[in-house]
Amino acid sequence: MLIAEELFLLLRRDDGKPENSMAYRGYGFAAALITDLVVAERITLSDDKDPRMTVLAPGPLAHPALDAAMRRLQDRDGKKLSSLVTDGKVAREKELAAALAAAGVIRIEEKRALGLVPERYPVVHGEPERRVRERLRTVLAGGTAAPGDAALLAILQGLEVAPKVLEEERGGLGKKELKRRIEEVSVHIAAADAVGKAVSAMNTAMMTAVIVPIVVSGSS
Repeated sequence: MLIAEELFLLLRRDDGKPENSMAYRGYGFAAALITDLVVAERITLSDDKDPRMTVLAPGPLAHPALDAAMRRLQDRDGKKLSSLVTDGKVAREKELAAALAAAGVIRIEEKRALGLVPERYPVVHGEPERRVRERLRTVLAGGTAAPGDAALLAILQGLEVAPKVLEEERGGLGKKELKRRIEEVSVHIAAADAVGKAVSAMNTAMMTAVIVPIVVSGSS
């Protein structure tokens, strides 16, 4: 399962509604899909503070969300990560939903009441999300994180929803302790390989993308 698909499940309740009405959910999907494409060795990120993305291998990947994100990234080859994370055309939530529905994990309920009632994605098969949450529980308790686990934690923290989404998995960790543990995981994984560096860079990009608009609006 893609990191982006796992994020999709974590950000929604079993009844298909979002965990909350976060304004920046799309940033998370963009970050996750970019990480998935780094893992697939289709793109790479430079070592700059705000890394630039380079396409290594263009073309389809036989997954609707990856294919759509890849087409957009091919058009934006060489751009900075900070601008890609906030690019709505990279965040392919509907394609992720379609792939999960095709796999029998969720069901898509179309918009109703002339669009006033949004689409919902009720869970049909809960085992995939349970496995993800168990992995994250182990990592937060001190276990070794795989790149995908580190990416999920970094994105949830960047969206500022980690305490809520991981309410059970964090065990006795308070909000500050949870943040500290996620930062530890990010630092550790960054020393591992190119994927780890991408995860760490993504964490920084996510935090900047979410926090800066809030600070600007608060000071205006």
